[in-house]
Amino acid sequence: MSHSKDARPHVVIVGGGFGGLTAAQALAGAPVRVTLVDRTNHHTFQPLLYQVAMAGLSPAEIAQPIRSILRAQRNATVLMAAVSAVDLPGRRLLLADGDALEWDFLVLACGARTSYFGHDDWAAAAPGLKSIEDAVEIRQRVLLAFELAEREEDAARRERLLSFVVIGGGPTGVELAGALAELAKFVLDRDFRRIDPAAARVRLVEAGPRILPSFPDELAESAAWQLRELGVDIHVGAPVTAIEPDAVRLGDRTIPCSVVLWAAGVAANPLTASLGVPLDRAGRVVVERDLGIPGHPRAFVVGDAARVDDEDGKPLPGISPVAMQQARAVARSIRRAIVGKDRLAFSYLDKGSMATIGRRRAVAMVDRMHLSGLVAWLAWLLVHIWYLIGFRNRLVVMITWAWSYFTYRRGARLIVGRTAADQPRAAADSRACAASAIAAPAAASGATASGATPNPMASSATTPGATPSTAATRARSRVA
Repeated sequence: MSHSKDARPHVVIVGGGFGGLTAAQALAGAPVRVTLVDRTNHHTFQPLLYQVAMAGLSPAEIAQPIRSILRAQRNATVLMAAVSAVDLPGRRLLLADGDALEWDFLVLACGARTSYFGHDDWAAAAPGLKSIEDAVEIRQRVLLAFELAEREEDAARRERLLSFVVIGGGPTGVELAGALAELAKFVLDRDFRRIDPAAARVRLVEAGPRILPSFPDELAESAAWQLRELGVDIHVGAPVTAIEPDAVRLGDRTIPCSVVLWAAGVAANPLTASLGVPLDRAGRVVVERDLGIPGHPRAFVVGDAARVDDEDGKPLPGISPVAMQQARAVARSIRRAIVGKDRLAFSYLDKGSMATIGRRRAVAMVDRMHLSGLVAWLAWLLVHIWYLIGFRNRLVVMITWAWSYFTYRRGARLIVGRTAADQPRAAADSRACAASAIAAPAAASGATASGATPNPMASSATTPGATPSTAATRARSRVA
């Protein structure tokens, strides 16, 4: 695949997430050809994925077609394709269909995938949250648990069905646990006749000594208090030793449950392994100060796939501000390289961190200010609405959140695809039956068994360059 008639340098960007999209936009008007490659056709606002998972928003409200975002940028082309490998010496991007793209500059923004720390067999029972597909799968499992509990006659099985475990006490785990407790206690409280959704138990499990380890102690304590106020049970210093379809094991202790959600770890996209350069333990490329790949001055890595340490020697967090600032820095270096100037070293400006827990509940760290409760929640709302791409998305999300705030109603509580309701209830007395039924939508909706992040380049949780099945595509189009 070549454009020999166009003499402008060709910049190929892999991934349409925050890093890739920002890099493309930062090159608008530059004397280059920009080609952005992503396995999907849309950009996802990942900070709000948990809202889709907990039925607060619909998928289309946090995503927008990449072509639509870049349609006014005349030097940008968007290709929907899966990437299988990168040929650094030959300056080629190898696509899964056998085609290849030649590049003069490469920007890898291929993101991260869910990591189970060597226990990939846990993925089927404990999905992560890195894509719209993951969010819809989690929504399926959570809502189906309540539906099955409504039909269950046995009190012990009903209690198990209404038990949920979130593994990982970072921002994603805290947000999932808080939103799940709020869903049970306030949103679904009047929708059922035979069960009391408010009786559902939500447990947040963290292997470390406290939740939100990247936040100051006082904010972590505030978050824990706000979670407990919602009824969430917090277990710290409790590493998971096994995950089964109907239970989580913490050493000698067993927690019966119907739904397990994984928010405990991520690793770089598998595409980085094809580069043949030094990687850290999480699979991230150990880049130079200008975010270039060592030995390859025209290739850069940004976002979750790049290992960049701060002044204290700790890796920068995998959050959108880091990826966006890195992308802008790389775009500046490319502009300078074109005219023969030296590239610039990257310096991260930390604007703070936020984690929401529920309605009027959040914690935030902005410069030296530590916020919690209503003030932090309002700040979180404004920031996330501001960074949503597209006026329509901002308007729809504002209206949806306002409606939910005043009514505690959520309109995205849909269960789609084949579920337990489609199956004969023959083995209803089996203890694993409910858990199997809850996991069933994964196969029906085309979700990957690995539970890993779809990777934007080969944005798939499975094999880099994998192509989604026709059935999966149909299922996702119904959801969106």
